[in-house]
Amino acid sequence: MQIQSQTVGEVAASSAVAVNILEQYGIDYCCGGKRLFGDVCREKGLSPARVADEIEAAATVLLAPAIDWNAATLRELIRHIVSTHHDYLKLELPRIGQRLRTVVEVHGENDSAALHELDDVFDGLLQELTLHMHKEEMMLFPAIERYEAAAKSGLPLPPSPFGSIENPIGVMEAEHDSAGLALTRIRELTVDFQPPPYACSTYRAMLDGLKALEADLHAHIHLENNILFPRVIAIEKQCARGNN
Repeated sequence: MQIQSQTVGEVAASSAVAVNILEQYGIDYCCGGKRLFGDVCREKGLSPARVADEIEAAATVLLAPAIDWNAATLRELIRHIVSTHHDYLKLELPRIGQRLRTVVEVHGENDSAALHELDDVFDGLLQELTLHMHKEEMMLFPAIERYEAAAKSGLPLPPSPFGSIENPIGVMEAEHDSAGLALTRIRELTVDFQPPPYACSTYRAMLDGLKALEADLHAHIHLENNILFPRVIAIEKQCARGNN
């Protein structure tokens, strides 16, 4: 399939270099991954053919070996998501929150409206992500692993309390969209993470933390929306066809 006719998520899932180029052009490949690559490029005033050629050319360059998450087991992918991205969030979200509270206390008078809204948006994101990760680790991810194990053994899929696996996945994707909107607002409120002239070291550390958080969440959501979720949905559909 030609890149131009794929979704942004499919393009991102094809290689790490594709992700790098999408990020370079500010193309949303995680929450906006279901949109057509060509449509998104044209909306940004980009030539889909030129960006596609750039991705294909970059893919021919020898790079350090990277894990192909399309080929790894779902269990391996889940373990990676939890150990790399969930653990990162559990560690960094409280740190960023503490720095943000300090900045609001010290510099709140300099830009009261923006800093207080930033505090509110971040707190909402923290609360949502904390519950989101809990639901994934306690319910969705174990269900996915059970699905994969049953499919590999040729057994019927185990019963699920939420019906089709697409039901909880739809909830997770909606929460990903909400997180994406929060990230966009955080970027706007921080003027693309640029420190103001009066910024102290804590202020700069807060901005650095928010920028790193955005990058990690983009990679995190991409792995789930564009690789993990479509693969387990495909397993469910394949097993359903086999039982008919």
